Amino acid sequence: QVQLVEFGGGLVQPGGSMRLSCAASGIAFSENLVGWYRQAPGKERELVARISRGSVRNYADSVKGRFTIDRNDAENTVSLQMNSLKPEDTAVYFCNTGDWRGTYWGQGTQVTVSS
Repeated sequence: QVQLVEFGGGLVQPGGSMRLSCAASGIAFSENLVGWYRQAPGKERELVARISRGSVRNYADSVKGRFTIDRNDAENTVSLQMNSLKPEDTAVYFCNTGDWRGTYWGQGTQVTVSS
C-alpha cells in the first residue's frame, strides 16, 4: 500500500521561509516523478515544482527563484524549500507521485502567508 505524508505547513509572515517534506512508503521516490502541487480556495490545483528520476527540476513561473525541490533517496523523502513567501502562496500543498499501479496524493498541508 502506498502512502504519502506531508509535514511542515503552518503560518508564516510575508517574506519568510518554510520547508515542507513528503515521506513515502510503498513506493520509491527515486524511481518516479515527484511533484508538489497546491490548491488555494476557489482555485484549481496547480503544479508548483517537480523532480524527475534523473533529478531534473521544473518550477511554476510564479515560484522560480524562490522555491527549491529536493529529494533524499536514503530517507525516501522529497522536500520543498520555500523562501520569500508571498500572501498569494497561501494554499494547501500536496505531494504527488505515481507508478504503473496508479497516481498517489498526500493528505495535504496548509501553508498560510499572512502578517
